[in-house]
Amino acid sequence: MKIKSSTLLTAFVLIAICALLSAQETKSTASITIVVTDPSGAVVPHAQIKLSPSPTTAPLNLETGADGELLVDLTPGSYDLSVTLAGFKRWNQHIQVPDTAPQTISVVLKVDGCPPGCLVVYPNFDGQTWWNHIKVLADDKLEGRDTGSRGERAAQAYAIEQLKSAGLEPAGVNGFYQPVKFVSRQIVEKDCSLTLIHDGKREPLTLGEDAIIGTRVMPAPEVKAPLVFVGYGLKVPEKNYDDFAGVDVRGKIIVIFSGSPSEIPGALASHYQTAAERWKVLRAAGAVGIVSLINPASMDIPWSRIALNRAHPSMDLDYPEFYETEGAKLAVTVNPASAEKFFAGSGHTFEEIVALGKDRKPLPHFPLAVSLEVKTKVEVTKIESANLVAKLPGSDPALKDEYVVLSAHLDHIEIGEPINGDRIYNGAMDNGSGSALLLDMAASFKKNPEKLRRSILLVLVTGEEKGLLGSKYFAAHPTVAPKSIAADVNVDMFLPIVPLKLLTVLGLDDSDLGDRVREIAQSLGVRVQPDPEPLRNLFVRSDQYNFIRHGVPSVIMSVAPEPGSPEQKIFKDWLTQRYHAPSDDVDQPVDLAAAAKYEEIVRALLISVANDGHRPQWKQDSFFRRYAQ
Repeated sequence: MKIKSSTLLTAFVLIAICALLSAQETKSTASITIVVTDPSGAVVPHAQIKLSPSPTTAPLNLETGADGELLVDLTPGSYDLSVTLAGFKRWNQHIQVPDTAPQTISVVLKVDGCPPGCLVVYPNFDGQTWWNHIKVLADDKLEGRDTGSRGERAAQAYAIEQLKSAGLEPAGVNGFYQPVKFVSRQIVEKDCSLTLIHDGKREPLTLGEDAIIGTRVMPAPEVKAPLVFVGYGLKVPEKNYDDFAGVDVRGKIIVIFSGSPSEIPGALASHYQTAAERWKVLRAAGAVGIVSLINPASMDIPWSRIALNRAHPSMDLDYPEFYETEGAKLAVTVNPASAEKFFAGSGHTFEEIVALGKDRKPLPHFPLAVSLEVKTKVEVTKIESANLVAKLPGSDPALKDEYVVLSAHLDHIEIGEPINGDRIYNGAMDNGSGSALLLDMAASFKKNPEKLRRSILLVLVTGEEKGLLGSKYFAAHPTVAPKSIAADVNVDMFLPIVPLKLLTVLGLDDSDLGDRVREIAQSLGVRVQPDPEPLRNLFVRSDQYNFIRHGVPSVIMSVAPEPGSPEQKIFKDWLTQRYHAPSDDVDQPVDLAAAAKYEEIVRALLISVANDGHRPQWKQDSFFRRYAQ
């Protein structure tokens, strides 16, 4: 936490003294009620109180309750009083406990150097221990924690050390480890080309500047095919929506505009935009490839940064059961600044498409006047990594073999092309923040134990940045009985960079987990909202989605900016400047109080699910309920 020395807040400690005197007693006592409030008058729970009768006498160490009050009996005399709030000590306050009639004494503690929010104390977390874990995980020595790298292995070793220290049991295949095999694909760009052909004229595209050849789909060495624009490229049977109806795409490369029409709910649209679902449709229709035109309204980061690390290897799981894009020959992503080239001679423009797409309006479908010729070369290698799995055992004989999963990805994106001279993509928030929360959560259950009926399973997955691969493997092959997983609470880049007043909850309306989150958050003065930005497809972009695909009710939560406030620019600037950039390191602003409050919400949610007699249930109108049947 960065503290401005000029900040001066005053904490008012009201001491109401009622003397209980008895003529028969040789030594009287006074019953003291200590109420700790912040400058606004709101009580501060769980404040650490120290009362010292004299420099040579052992002090009394006490704590205010959840209501901010402390009742204590003291013998009359002089006392030094100090209060510790969120790590700040307040000394040199002197009170006198009288031996006369009851009276009230007000003591004002002058708190120098206390930033806004520092008087808020949570019973299990202070934000600092969470941040300390991030300092380790996002250290330059770990080189960005790429999947299968020595940096990721070092992060795994640190995590296991912390899990052992917290007393958790190994629950992997080999101790804490669940090995996972990958195939790595790296484009050899000097041997690749993209060329548009219009009326026999060839227009080469510049790789990196105009477009990128993806390798999550293994490209064919050579592809030449006509292009057809199919709007959003979606088929959603539940809404009778079909961008392919009446359009011949057999043997062709489809061109799509990323996003979805407003008539399709965000989570449902995100589901049908996944590679697995999209290629089911394309394979059945006979398409051979896909060209994606990025919607400028939904870009997290500028094209210059997208293109910067385009030569980084992509990965897939090295098991036949996970081959989801069989038959696909090509996947290309186009710079919005170059997209007009694809519409030459078609009677339409990219500008027209963008104007419709930014408001999620229906898009036209039409053949393009250009065809695409592609040559590729890809180097393939094998990689091994592992998920980490730890267990906090439950105690109920009937429920202890059921599990509430707390998941986060440990990997990030390694050493890459330099930005402002820095080549290490540290991944402090993405997702050192989620991994650190798991470790902090484990320690909190050792420090402040709870009797849990169900067990809690902590899962640190690998390969998230490569396409949610580690969680895909774990959800398909869990290290516990598949039907025993009651819920998943996933934590990924929850961004405590402003005070936590509003929480975005993906999956809020899909299961009663969302109802629990709402109740817990509101008890801490936090409002909740569903996904406010459906165009970003966040619901399918982190690991909870793989649990959902296996019928497990799941949520993922993040700190959100107040609508219409300057906080929105803070978040937008963070995505533009720090997301998937070397500047996502430990040298960035962070709100430790927001992190602590978020951790309290997660802990309370885990305990609620673990101790409820009924497992979380999908809501009747949720699309994803089908996966539990």
